[in-house]
Amino acid sequence: MTATRQEQSVAPAGTSADPSAGLPTGPSSGRPARAERRSGPLLAVIALCTAVTAANIYLAAPLLGLIARDFGASPSSAGWIASIAQLGYAVGLLFFAPLGDTADRRRVVGVLSTVAGAALVAAAFAPGLPALAAAVLVACAATVVPQLLVPLVAERAPADRRGRHVAAVVAGLFTGIVAARVLGGLAGQAFGWRAVFLGAAALTVAVGLLTAALLPAETRPRAAARPLKAIAGMPGLLAASADLRAACLRQGGLFGAWSSLWTTLTLLLTTSGPYHLSPGTAGLFGLFGLVSTAVAPVSGTLIDRFGPHRVITTAYALTALSLPLFWLGGHALWALCAGAVLIHAGLMAGQVANQTRALAATAKPAAANTAYVVSAFIGGASASALAGPAFSHWGWSGVCGIAAASVALGWVGSALASRTRQA
Repeated sequence: MTATRQEQSVAPAGTSADPSAGLPTGPSSGRPARAERRSGPLLAVIALCTAVTAANIYLAAPLLGLIARDFGASPSSAGWIASIAQLGYAVGLLFFAPLGDTADRRRVVGVLSTVAGAALVAAAFAPGLPALAAAVLVACAATVVPQLLVPLVAERAPADRRGRHVAAVVAGLFTGIVAARVLGGLAGQAFGWRAVFLGAAALTVAVGLLTAALLPAETRPRAAARPLKAIAGMPGLLAASADLRAACLRQGGLFGAWSSLWTTLTLLLTTSGPYHLSPGTAGLFGLFGLVSTAVAPVSGTLIDRFGPHRVITTAYALTALSLPLFWLGGHALWALCAGAVLIHAGLMAGQVANQTRALAATAKPAAANTAYVVSAFIGGASASALAGPAFSHWGWSGVCGIAAASVALGWVGSALASRTRQA
């Protein structure tokens, strides 16, 4: 495959050049070097916005102990707040993310950021767990801003730099997840969980409104927002695009493996095996997520040079290599650390490559992105749901088995989808 064909394979259908936009639309869009320099600050702001908003989804997780103590509840009673956050995000993905194909994204980003900020303030002043859960549900439903910005970046990026631009935004998203889990817990210990929610509210509104103000003007014709119609059209979108189906299945497998291991790792480190670490010390394992941030720009560059398929294959190889290390990590800390590095590298490389391919699969990038993210979410949630019972019955080896099955299902499913396209 030539470089030209590789570039065409990741170019979203229906994208039109717009030299006046903040992000360049192609290498020949007039003074490309100058346009690239202009796009740099906007990309940085978009990456920051994705980090701040994505952090809201995981904000409650490291604070659950403090929340339970404040309300006089058991930790297990407060634990479902984290599940409510994931549910809210899923609802937001279905109803708000497809608006990127029809509505003015500047207005949608501004409104959603304001709603999320107000809901986080309400969470900070919640008098009990039900009120907190309701506020977290609304905040996370409105925090789907990253999934509006990724398609925008992919649409407007030059064909030969699209992977790098998407990688910059995805790196911001994963940085926000790491910050929520590590810094959120430390800030909660120092200032209390309510102060953390107030700080997140201020950051969300400030960065969200700044991003909305800097986004380029929309030049495509605007249509009435019909989220229910967009949701109803997703099965047809998946049926029509083998590339989109393959990307969804591949990332569902990778995210399922990561989620099953990472959600039960705290149990291994704190309650069983040779470790018996404190919750605070175990939480520092979240810093391995920074590997994702470092891998993202490298993945984007490799995608632009070699195409997404080679990067996806490498991502699966890294994830597969991490699994025996995680299994050994049940008794050896060095293996657990090495496995954490490999699985984060594999997850991020796969995320950038699969999302780049998904966005290029149809002429409706926002709807395709929604289908892609929801599919990855389903893969992660399903594997996590199985990992808990597996740990209870078979220990850490059972969790590693769930992760291995997720990787195998994702690879086989994507191979079958690709064969359907070739046929």
